[in-house]
Amino acid sequence: MAKNKFNDQPFPYHHELELEISTLTNLGVGLGRVAFPQVSGLSPQVSPPSGGWVVMVPFTLPGEQVKARVYRNHKNYSEADLLAVLTPSPHRIAPQCPLFGRCGGCQYQHLTYAEQLKWKRQQVEELLKYMAGVEFSVNAVIGSPREFNYRSKITPHFQAWSRDRAIGEPAAIGFLKQGSRFEIVDVPACPIATPEINAKLPEVRARTQVRLAAGEYKRDATLLLRHAQEGVITDYDAVIHEQVGALKLHFLARDFFQNNPFILPAFTGYVREQAAGSGAKFLVDAYCGSGLFALSCAPAFARVAGVELSTTSVKFATENAAANGITNATFLAADAPQIFAGLTFPPGDTAVVIDPPRKGCDELFLHQLFAFSPRAVVYVSCDPATQMRDLKGFLAAGYQLTAVQPFDLFPQTRHLECVLTLVKPA
Repeated sequence: MAKNKFNDQPFPYHHELELEISTLTNLGVGLGRVAFPQVSGLSPQVSPPSGGWVVMVPFTLPGEQVKARVYRNHKNYSEADLLAVLTPSPHRIAPQCPLFGRCGGCQYQHLTYAEQLKWKRQQVEELLKYMAGVEFSVNAVIGSPREFNYRSKITPHFQAWSRDRAIGEPAAIGFLKQGSRFEIVDVPACPIATPEINAKLPEVRARTQVRLAAGEYKRDATLLLRHAQEGVITDYDAVIHEQVGALKLHFLARDFFQNNPFILPAFTGYVREQAAGSGAKFLVDAYCGSGLFALSCAPAFARVAGVELSTTSVKFATENAAANGITNATFLAADAPQIFAGLTFPPGDTAVVIDPPRKGCDELFLHQLFAFSPRAVVYVSCDPATQMRDLKGFLAAGYQLTAVQPFDLFPQTRHLECVLTLVKPA
C-alpha cells in the first residue's frame, strides 16, 4: 500500500525498474537515468528532462546494471532502494560489515579502496568545476594507512523509548539507518573503529541496556567511545592524550579532534609545507582548537598565533605548547566579530590556516579574513562542497588557487578532508 501523501509522479510507490548506474554523487550514491518515454502516467506538471530521468540508488557502482524500487519522487529525480545487482562492477567487493547497506555510516565498503580514492578525487574536481566555476588539477588523494580499524572515536545513539520496542526488549544502540532520520540500526561492532574500541563496546552497550531497563534515561542519548593513549574513554569530560608524530596533545574528550590518528602526521605535515611554502614568516591558526595545526606548524615559522572562540580550548593549546617546549606559539580567545583584532603580525608576511566546521566559514569571518589580507591561506575542510562555495569569495578577493590536495581520513565512507592553498599575488 502506498504511503500517505506520496508523490506518485513520475513513478508510483515501490515501482520497480532496471537501469544502468553512470556515476557516483558526492554523497556516495549511485546515479542512473531512465529514458523518459518509458515513464508512463505523467501529469502535466512533470516536464521531460534532457538525458532521461535521474534515479539515485545507494550502494551501487558506476557501470552496474541494477534492479531498484522507487520510494520517493522529487521535482527532478527519484530515490530508490537497491533490489539486485544484475551486472556487477569489476571493482565491486564483498563488504566486511554484515550491516553494510542498512547502517548509514559507510557508503563504500563494496568498492575497492583504490577506486574509492579515484572517485573521491573526481568528486572534488567536479565540485570545483560546478560550484566554484574553476577547472583545476586535483592531486591524487592521499590514502589512509588503515582502510579499516582507523576511527579513534565513535558516538553510538539510542532512543530512551520507542513505540516499536516491546517491554523488556533491548534498545538498538548504534547509528542511523540508511535513508532514515530517526530509525537506529543496532551495531554490536564497527569495523572502521579501532580494535580497542570494539573490545570495549560490548561492556558499554551492556551497561547502557541495564540503565535503560532501570528507567535512568528520560530522553534519547549519545554515547562516546574515544581511543587514546590511556585506553578507551567513555566520559565526555575526561582529558584525552594523543600523539601526532613527536607532538603530544591533550584536550577534553568532548572536544573536536581528528578521528583518524594514523594519517595525521602526513596530514599536518602537508599543511605545514603549504603554509611555509608561501614564504610567510608568521602563521595564524584561525580555528586552532587545542593547537593541532598551530603547534605542528610552529617549527617552520618565526611566530605563531592560534585564535579560538573557546577559552577552554585556548587553555589546552597553551598547555600543549609548554608541554612540547614550543616557545614561539601563543593562543588567544577572540569573539567572532573581532577574531583578528589582537594580532600584530604584518599581513603581507603572514599565512593563515583555517579548519572550519562542516558548514564552512560564515560571512562575518570571511569579511574579517579578507580585510586582514594575509599573504596565503591554507583552507582545510571536511566538506568540499561548502569549501568550494567559500572558494568563490577567495577568488573574488584576489586570491589564486595554487594546490588542491584531498586526504582520505574516512575510508569506506563518502567523507574526506580537502586542503586548498590560496595565495595573494604581491
